[in-house]
Amino acid sequence: MSNIVSNNGTKDKGETNRRINSARDILVGKIPDPKAQVEQITTALIYKFMDDMDRSSEEVGGNASFIVGELEPYRWSRLMSKEIGGTERLHLYSEALIKFSQSKQIPEIFRKIFKDAFLPYRDPEILNLFLKEIDWFDYDHSENLGDAFEYLLNIMGSQGDAGQFRTPRHIIDFIVDVVKPRKTDKILDPACGTAGFLISAFKFIQKNETLAAEDKLQLAKNFVGYDISPDMVRLSLVNLYLHDFKEPEIHEYDTLTSEKFWNERFDVILANPPFMTPKGGIRPHEKFAVQAKRSEVLFVDYIAEHLTLNGRGGVIVPEGIIFQSAKAYQALRKMLIEDNFLWAVVSLPSGIFQPYSGVKTSVLLFDRTFAKQQDSILFVKIENDGLSFSAQRRESAKNDLPQALKLLAAFQRGETVDDPLALVVTKAKIAESGDFNLTGERYRESKVHHSAFPMVRLGDICEIFIDGDWIETKDQSENGIRLIQTGNIGEGCFLDKGEKARFISEETFNKLNCKEVFENDLLVSRLPEPVGRTCLVPKMNQKLITAVDCTIVRAKPQIVLQKYLLYVMNSEKYFEKIFTFLTGASRQRISRKNLESIEIPLPPLEIQNAIVAEIEQWQKVIDGAKQVVAHYRPTFSINPEWEVVKLGDVITLQRGYDLPKQEWRSGKYPIIGSNGIIGYHDCYKEVGPGVVTGRSGTIGKVHFVETDYYWPHNTSLFVKDFKGNEPKFVQFLLESVDLKSLGESTSAVPSLDRKNAHRINVSLPPLSEQKAIVAELEKERAAVDACKQLIAQFEAKIKAKIATVWESDKKTY
Repeated sequence: MSNIVSNNGTKDKGETNRRINSARDILVGKIPDPKAQVEQITTALIYKFMDDMDRSSEEVGGNASFIVGELEPYRWSRLMSKEIGGTERLHLYSEALIKFSQSKQIPEIFRKIFKDAFLPYRDPEILNLFLKEIDWFDYDHSENLGDAFEYLLNIMGSQGDAGQFRTPRHIIDFIVDVVKPRKTDKILDPACGTAGFLISAFKFIQKNETLAAEDKLQLAKNFVGYDISPDMVRLSLVNLYLHDFKEPEIHEYDTLTSEKFWNERFDVILANPPFMTPKGGIRPHEKFAVQAKRSEVLFVDYIAEHLTLNGRGGVIVPEGIIFQSAKAYQALRKMLIEDNFLWAVVSLPSGIFQPYSGVKTSVLLFDRTFAKQQDSILFVKIENDGLSFSAQRRESAKNDLPQALKLLAAFQRGETVDDPLALVVTKAKIAESGDFNLTGERYRESKVHHSAFPMVRLGDICEIFIDGDWIETKDQSENGIRLIQTGNIGEGCFLDKGEKARFISEETFNKLNCKEVFENDLLVSRLPEPVGRTCLVPKMNQKLITAVDCTIVRAKPQIVLQKYLLYVMNSEKYFEKIFTFLTGASRQRISRKNLESIEIPLPPLEIQNAIVAEIEQWQKVIDGAKQVVAHYRPTFSINPEWEVVKLGDVITLQRGYDLPKQEWRSGKYPIIGSNGIIGYHDCYKEVGPGVVTGRSGTIGKVHFVETDYYWPHNTSLFVKDFKGNEPKFVQFLLESVDLKSLGESTSAVPSLDRKNAHRINVSLPPLSEQKAIVAELEKERAAVDACKQLIAQFEAKIKAKIATVWESDKKTY
């Protein structure tokens, strides 16, 4: 086999992941569902690994124990033999899956994995290609293989029909870091999915404790998982097995209705249970302390009741648990506080489960010993988790998780916690209202903004409307009255963004009791993301409406200017206020009534006019600079005598290297992705200077790497060979080419194939002329960079100007 091996003798992880991607690519035409792809790869890998273990045993003088006796005809070597044809191989493979699930000589863990497994297609060629990729893998007990399987599971995504969403790895690791499981702890995940929490806890113990041989044996017995789905049980078993758990204790078990394991108790419980209650509700048994039929209430109750007297835990919950007023929710919160389970609540941002859901969640942290010693609860608010909240969840420099860990640790040490992200509230204060609300911001003492101007309610100075019924797709037409929302309005003007305009007819307008939207109206987003975003409706020369997820705000002109409202309603102080008025369990929103109640400073009209006039002058500077930045593309005059060649003759592009975020280690070498530097690592793959462009997601951006060494990420293509050309010129050459148009959208995420890029024609000047072109274009680039600085400076001026109206000192406006 042509297996790529790293210095320690194990297969290169990047190549392993590439092979998994290749196997998925082969299957996707026959099996479009990612979950089904994962199941096919899982069963094939275990088939191959059983045979590998048999061969390894025979090589050291032992006996094969898996595919022997009546199963001998299904040995992997025979399956892959060149002597059998594709159709025979297909029949052999299909029969093997059935035989493995039935044979008593196959260990129970593997029989569970093969239970109900089958081949969902009958194309011999597809199976041949697929098995060739599987044949590359070897079972060598390597950690890389376990991590590769986790990578495979990460692809699977959402099981949204059951209210389940794959928990992001960095959030799992964050919770485990707080709970700090120990080698002597018995650990449970009562809704284990693919065993992500159990694997993270296992790795945490491996990293932080010394483990003797007997410790490792006992450790594997201490991990327990339940899941109602046989598919999830099968995937958990494989995941744990590949992490050296030889007999994983994963049970197909309905945690909420079965009593079989009710008397079991655990030192640590970690979970992200399903949020959705099935239609018709749940019929739980009567052992729960809180009588309820909502799954999220019952799961939290179950976790609390199944902790040992000194038990600890972390559970992700929907916002309903935090503040819903129904009796069951109140009773649960009361139990958690008064019976000394809860010691901290961590609010997570609402985009954490993108692209599968915008659901808002929090983490409840339990420690029965520590909570008993405390008279207060710590609230921590995480606004950024190191990833953007777009569907692609790209890397971001903003990350509150490290600071949150420090704050939680400081509170546990008994230190004073004083940080904008945190708030300590006494249990007595939480109990005062009787509903035991766990919304931290509710208890934060409001900062009274002593403005130089009177504070007035928006409802007193504006007309505020919510449009009529929800406008469904069936209600829309090809033309007529145009539908606009805050998502396609930005910075005061309409942005097409290539979206298809949506319309309704006049008849539908009347039937649904819609409200017409006019030029200079403000639209306020009632729902994430982000809730409260305010945009000005531009002149559109057509009749307009909006949807029920937007609120229309129309200033009373004799009192307040619409543009003054626009600037104030996008200020930091305004968003501080709006957050305290949000409602909703799964998705936070701002109601019309609550929007009307928000107070803002109201200067006299002449001062409003002066503020708006000054800001609009600055905005013109910003708009002009943005035009330069948006439309600048390095260009140079092409001499007809220059040779016209393929881009592949000028440079060689190569796909970047896989590096999952959980494997980043603090270092000095930049990791370059499709959007530029996304992090740093302690080792590198390439020597600079380098040129990198986006391969997946963001296509067309070109980045020049100044550093001596760097790691090009697998979301990018990088120049492997400049073939004697000037690197800076190559950067400008790539920027002058419309790489974005070469992107392929064969999946949800567009991608750029390097072969397509290599085929395009470019004009290539001699090296001396390349250097002259670079010198000239560098001057232009400096001017563009100056425009970017100008934008930042003037945006800061606008921000500071609006901040002054909230202040108490008299200013000259």
